[in-house]
Formats: sequence, C-alpha cells, structure tokens
Amino acid sequence: MGYVDIDGKIKLFYEEFGQGDNYILSAQVGFYPKGMQQKLAEMGYHVYCITLRGFAPSSYVEEDYGEDWYNVFADDVVRVADALGIGKFIYMGASHGAGVGWHLMLRHQERVESFIAVVAGPHSLKEGTMSYRQMLEQGIIKTPPPFDPEIDNDPARALRRQRRADYIRNNNKPADPREQAIDYGRPLMGLKTEERLCGELKKITVPTLLIGGTEDPISKMELMMRTAECLPHCKLVVYSNCGHNIDTDIIEEVTDEADRFIRNSRANEGRWYMKVEEK
Repeated sequence: MGYVDIDGKIKLFYEEFGQGDNYILSAQVGFYPKGMQQKLAEMGYHVYCITLRGFAPSSYVEEDYGEDWYNVFADDVVRVADALGIGKFIYMGASHGAGVGWHLMLRHQERVESFIAVVAGPHSLKEGTMSYRQMLEQGIIKTPPPFDPEIDNDPARALRRQRRADYIRNNNKPADPREQAIDYGRPLMGLKTEERLCGELKKITVPTLLIGGTEDPISKMELMMRTAECLPHCKLVVYSNCGHNIDTDIIEEVTDEADRFIRNSRANEGRWYMKVEEK
C-alpha cells in the first residue's frame, strides 16, 4: 500500500496485490478485502486498488466537480499509472468503479488493454443524475433496493454473503462530512441524453467484458444489453440468481471468466473471442 501525490494537494491511496508486469488497475470508493481484485492477484495479475479522491484514506475534496467527477476519477487512474511507471494496463471496475472505466475508455482509450466491466450499466440518463449513494445520504430513498436475490441452494455462498455483511456492518464508521457531501452523480451524465450516450459507447474499441446478474436492480439487464449492442468489441456474460454484488458473491466464477477473456484477447490480436481455426 502507498500514496501517489497528484499535485501537492491530493494524495491517492492504493493497495497492491500480486507482482509482475501483468497489470490490472481498479478505482472505487472502497474495496471489500475478498473480492475480484484480490482473487485476480492470486491468479497471477499485479493489481492496484485505488481509492477515489474525496474518500479516506485518499485526500478529502471540498470542491464540487459537477458533471466532471468521473472525468477527474478517470484521469486520476492514469496519473497513478504514470507515477508507478505503468504503461498499458487492464482496467477492472464494479458498479461506480465501472463508471470510472467508461470515462477512462473515452478519455484514455490508448492506455487500456481490456476492460472488465462488472454490473456496469451505464445508467440510463432518463432516470436522473444523482447517485444512489447520495440519495441515501439525503434520505431521498430510505433503504437501498435489495441488491441480491435470496439463496436457497448453496450454503457456502450464503455464508460468504453473511461474512461480507458482517464486515460492512463492523467497518461502517461515520463518514467525514466532506465525504457525505460528495455527489459524484452517474457516469456519462454530461452527455445529457441516451442517444448521445449510445453514440459515445460506439467509439470504444477496447475489448470489453460485461458481467451482470439478472436480479440486479441498478445495472439492469436492459441497460447491459443496450451497452453490449453499442460496443463493437464486447462479450456480455449474464448470471441468473445474481444481483449487484456479483463480484463478491461468485468470485471464483467471475474471475475465471475475466481471466479467460483477457487471455483470449491477448492471443487473438485484441478480439473478444477465442481464435478461430479454419483451414
């Protein structure tokens, strides 16, 4: 773990897992210690988990970036990569972390080898721009929607979910007021319309793996399908009986899928499927 000094005012905290030059970068508000990122490190990847500016232990932010929050987050990923001497990298993100990924693709596509986008949406701009996190902070919604369906056939998976819930409850310390005030909104909200959003997604040529669950109330299936239709080099994998926390729920399955996708894109000149053998 360590810090990258951005400009003398902002320091970004990161955790490092694994070693070597097989780089994956991920940026989010925070990371559960037993998720996809850590599992991918066990599989041979060198993973950096970057805490977004404005959220401890990264520097707090009192400036409101308005529609540019995700642009700033995306630029920060590249700033960290530059500081660490990393050229091209894989980007992996879930939920708002995948939101950072969409902006990274549109601003720094040349730096990204492939994009592992979990419960990635992006949101329909017809639904508004306020983040779910801020709607909860302001009491606009009293409780979040059920992120995951019930489990009735896998005791080990149920135990994993319970341990995650216990971890969150035991580490749910009151946030600093500067954190509470942040509303980073929703990815790509500066595009204003669904039509412009789709037009921009079509410009992304980085091989992209979309992973989602049929029971996700946020990254809904119709959004994932829309995105897959827009992206020219995309694979969409959907799991039934899974919701928004799929990256910490069926970790073995989704990391295996991500590893296979990365290997195929490397072996097949950036294509998003296995090499075709036809003589």
